[in-house]
Amino acid sequence: MHIMVDLETMGTRPNAPIISIGAVSFNADGIVDTFYRNVSLHSSVRSGAVIDPSTVMWWLRQDAQARAALEDTQDGVDGGGAHSLESVLRDFGQLRCVYGDSLKGVWGNGATFDNVIIQESCRRLGVPQPWEFWLDRCYRTVKSMYPNIEMERSGTHHNALDDARSQALHLIEINKAAGGFL
Repeated sequence: MHIMVDLETMGTRPNAPIISIGAVSFNADGIVDTFYRNVSLHSSVRSGAVIDPSTVMWWLRQDAQARAALEDTQDGVDGGGAHSLESVLRDFGQLRCVYGDSLKGVWGNGATFDNVIIQESCRRLGVPQPWEFWLDRCYRTVKSMYPNIEMERSGTHHNALDDARSQALHLIEINKAAGGFL
């Protein structure tokens, strides 16, 4: 089993505030399960994450559907559909318990983005990392090796779950074309 994770954040560095986590578990045959949580921006900042103003400005230029998913992160009291960063990381960590040794990789879109930000957030909060370091995988690297296989997006671009789903389905198609590596 593999997991594709996608984050929406208010920064691009390892200390970026997470505002949503989307993930899908999948194998070579397709998507098996999904995970999605909005994270209170206040909770992320309280954990020591640092907002990047240029990322905030970037979000203001995104379409209304993408921004609408973020409305639940603007609460101040971890209500309104958003959860504390610690509780979301602990919930996400349960996937490791579910898959145990059958987990073969945790894929992020960039060697220095999704997985690294989750790992740094876990470190700051003292939450166990949801996977072993040797399970880190970089979707961006693999997709650059197969530029002729186009990704078909579904759902809202910059919605963490929709992006994770689109990326996993793209990786499954790459896997088929490559003769299998998943």
